[in-house]
Amino acid sequence: MTGRLDGKVAVVTGGAMGQGAGISRAFVAEGARVVVADVAVDEGATLAAELGDAAIFCRHDVGDPASWEALLAATHDAFGPVSTLANNAGILRFGSVEKMPVDEVELLFRVNQLGCFLGMQAVVPDMRSIGGGSIINASSTEGLGGMAGTVAYGATKFAVRGMTKGASHELGRHNIRVNSVHPGMIDTPMTRVHGGDAAMEYGASKVPLRRVGHPEDVAPLYVFLAADESSYITGAEIAIDGGVTATHGFGG
Repeated sequence: MTGRLDGKVAVVTGGAMGQGAGISRAFVAEGARVVVADVAVDEGATLAAELGDAAIFCRHDVGDPASWEALLAATHDAFGPVSTLANNAGILRFGSVEKMPVDEVELLFRVNQLGCFLGMQAVVPDMRSIGGGSIINASSTEGLGGMAGTVAYGATKFAVRGMTKGASHELGRHNIRVNSVHPGMIDTPMTRVHGGDAAMEYGASKVPLRRVGHPEDVAPLYVFLAADESSYITGAEIAIDGGVTATHGFGG
């Protein structure tokens, strides 16, 4: 049976848990060979073992250029040049403009924004060498609109959206497509740490579809953007949020 991603070599950052694990599983199910890249060693190694010969795990810090060099070397040794990058790694921190510590603002920038930039920078030579590729950058609904308590987080996600659009113009001539995905409230360890079941229930009450999303809701969009069937889509921003951003807001 032919998979939609047969022949693709994919790197999934933040690939060990939550949304990243869902993406990694979906990519392998569609025929890709996948590098699960994460700082979570135990979870990443367990997932790679579950996925079998089609996956390897690499410990990886997205904010460190040297770590990207090591990751690409390991990918080349195992599978060859990268054709798909799921720039999924990210962290969430809440804090007010008035009180948020500078070190947390800088950490958000390092992981969410710089990590995304370094990922694109790292894989472009591979993609140029094979005649093209797909980069999928994880932004957020907070990269489409603002929300109290997420000024620093939202700044990084707006940045990812902007970098995506600029990169799509810069890299289009090389047949490298760059798109951003904007999930809403997805039930993952990253979101659950901020309130658990109560936060999920509250979030669901604010979503037009009246439920929070799950990694299995998001992963098919990554498969589509990685596959050749989306070959004329680049520079796009795609919300996958149960309808949250389909309205204006009355805040304050």
